[in-house]
Amino acid sequence: MGRLFGTDGVRGVANKQLTPELAFRLGRAAAAYFGKETEHPVFIIGRDTRKSGEMLESALAAGICSVGGNAIVGGVVPTPAVAYLTRKYKAQAGVVISASHNPFQDNGIKFFAGTGYKLPDAVEDELEKFVTADEDTLPRPTGDGVGKVSYRHDMVKQYIDYAISVIEHKFAGLKVVVDCSQGAAYEVAPVVLKNLGAEVIAINNKPNGININDGCGSTHIEMLQRAVLEHQADLGIAHDGDADRCLAVDEKGELVDGDQMMVICALNLMKQNKLKDNTLVATVMSNIGLHKAIKQAGGRVEVTQVGDRYVLETMREKGYVLGGEQSGHIIFSEFSTTGDGLITALQLLTAVHTSGKKLSELASVMTRYPQLLVNVRVKSKDGWEDNAVIADAINQGNTELGDDGRILVRPSGTEQLIRVMAEGPNQGELDRIVHSIADVIKKQQG
Repeated sequence: MGRLFGTDGVRGVANKQLTPELAFRLGRAAAAYFGKETEHPVFIIGRDTRKSGEMLESALAAGICSVGGNAIVGGVVPTPAVAYLTRKYKAQAGVVISASHNPFQDNGIKFFAGTGYKLPDAVEDELEKFVTADEDTLPRPTGDGVGKVSYRHDMVKQYIDYAISVIEHKFAGLKVVVDCSQGAAYEVAPVVLKNLGAEVIAINNKPNGININDGCGSTHIEMLQRAVLEHQADLGIAHDGDADRCLAVDEKGELVDGDQMMVICALNLMKQNKLKDNTLVATVMSNIGLHKAIKQAGGRVEVTQVGDRYVLETMREKGYVLGGEQSGHIIFSEFSTTGDGLITALQLLTAVHTSGKKLSELASVMTRYPQLLVNVRVKSKDGWEDNAVIADAINQGNTELGDDGRILVRPSGTEQLIRVMAEGPNQGELDRIVHSIADVIKKQQG
């Protein structure tokens, strides 16, 4: 059996890989682990709009109570709301039931510590030991020792109030289309934007349990692009299923991706002397155009490996205030302990509104260089870094691209693949260079 916890919690097809029995065991394991701190550990539980969410929510809460923990169930709320509420209530942990941008058949369970940050690998490993043990020896209190479940329908309102409170001025005069992806943002995003004075057109905000992410949201941006043009809006915002990220569309219907949003927000913070060390944190997958734009403005980019957890680790270690990924998973550490699509949207709108410029004009500060990614299936990923023939092919490609491009070669973490990515101003040149390197890797690694 592989590791139960993946890069973002436990995921699988609901009622197949992610069963109520597994959710129950995860609840027991979490209550036992966090019960070391207090006799009745408190958990904040939130979920997205998937049909299977209530089933897993009930099983998870039952597992928590069976070890003496107390579950506070907040219903449908964004992932970052759970992180915020966990901190606010000084709960021992928060739990989100969601599979983010995956189709509705999937679901997932991920935990936040009482600090609002995702659990480190070591804690997930401890929970996994409890869950996969041959015999369940965890406590089973009786009588007054059994935990209880509280249903708090006001929690979503508390997150709405918090999101509104972090913005200092109104967005009067801005017309915004927001695509809620039939997910966890369906209530909060339109309400917050309207409260802050924007004219809001909400789409995909009628979830029915099976339409989450279905041809909409940040993974299917086309519907938002059409809506922005149709309504002649100033911009559009697209959330994913659990609303921990967002992408944008400018007034011309053009995509503004996570890299461009980070550049816009970073430059806005730099003007206010609020970007620590004038440094933005991004992963190796961020476009070279981001690096050039930040450098030209007098800033710098701290680069991490792929994954929001590595972005956050660097931000926490060095005190940086802004970081994220091209996917729109962006962290503003002054306001949130995890990626927050709503906070990101509000910060982007603030930059647009205070500048008096169109989003397309702000986005044009960064040139988005063409990228090409090829996955090479290999017999073995071992030793490729030390292969002189592969190294020569990569060096030759880098020489050809010069300062206007770059090549990134890395192995997949889950499959027998080596990924070859290149960026540069000329798509034809990229195609030739990437496939040349890919052919070499194929021959050398089988």
